[in-house]
Amino acid sequence: MARPRSFDEAEVIRSARNQFHRSGYAGTSLEDLCRVTGLGKGSLYASFGDKHDLFLRAFDLYCREVVAEARADLNGPGPAYPRLLDHIRAIAKSTVADRKRVGCLLAKGSAELAGTDPEVADRALATFVDLHGALADSIAAAQREGDLAPDMNPNQVAALILAVLRGIEALGKAGANAEFIHGVAEQAIALLPRGAAEA
Repeated sequence: MARPRSFDEAEVIRSARNQFHRSGYAGTSLEDLCRVTGLGKGSLYASFGDKHDLFLRAFDLYCREVVAEARADLNGPGPAYPRLLDHIRAIAKSTVADRKRVGCLLAKGSAELAGTDPEVADRALATFVDLHGALADSIAAAQREGDLAPDMNPNQVAALILAVLRGIEALGKAGANAEFIHGVAEQAIALLPRGAAEA
């Protein structure tokens, strides 16, 4: 009879995610993963496969969290338009607060691996599609409520906002200052075509 596992699988994946987030894929060694998870190499391999398998599980966890956070921001109570603005500004604020320039694991993993690793590329693209959908739903809701112009295409505007938000995170990673980053966010907001309900 097999011995029961004596560790929390979800906690192991979270610990691995945090390590990959800090150091990237290439910068994370098997020894690093053993250290942060508290597992020996044999247990790590037996339970999670190799480093790549564990990265995919950690990357999946991170991507699910990113999408869930975006949907929570955008689908909360109250009118859609203020929630959309709060979401854009929150991304800028969190980017500025990232003083160690750790950045986003979605962006980091995509930049490091998507060009050569189809599994990472597929997961990253699926996450961007989900984020785009969340933004498009929010924009369409703001149109119905009269806060954004009814004649614009919510999918196209969502694509633009997604590109701006991803760009804000890249700018922060490169060391752009707070004024610059917040300015990008406010300019993106200013370009949103307003509707009949505009004050």
